[in-house]
Amino acid sequence: MIRWEYALLVRRRQARANEPGWEVTFSWYGPDGSIQDISGFGDTALTHLNTAGNQGWELVSVTEDLHQSGTAELHRYHMKRLIPAAAPRQRVRSTGVYRRR
Repeated sequence: MIRWEYALLVRRRQARANEPGWEVTFSWYGPDGSIQDISGFGDTALTHLNTAGNQGWELVSVTEDLHQSGTAELHRYHMKRLIPAAAPRQRVRSTGVYRRR
């Protein structure tokens, strides 16, 4: 049976609070429920998507939150990757020989 795990890459772009210009942040929502700020690993969505692709993640869909105010953007990149099948357990075979002590 094929099994998948899912993750989410979120890109936020918003106006800086104390100075002019924009601030872009990236967060990774892992399949284990963890959340990481990965902004320091790259400054574009393509950088992060290529990194995820190199780790076996496949882009499933992209959504944009249209309910953000005029000075903010929110993009979600939905990812999945195949969970490797566990190696089958070896059965212990009986030799059919019973020894009494």
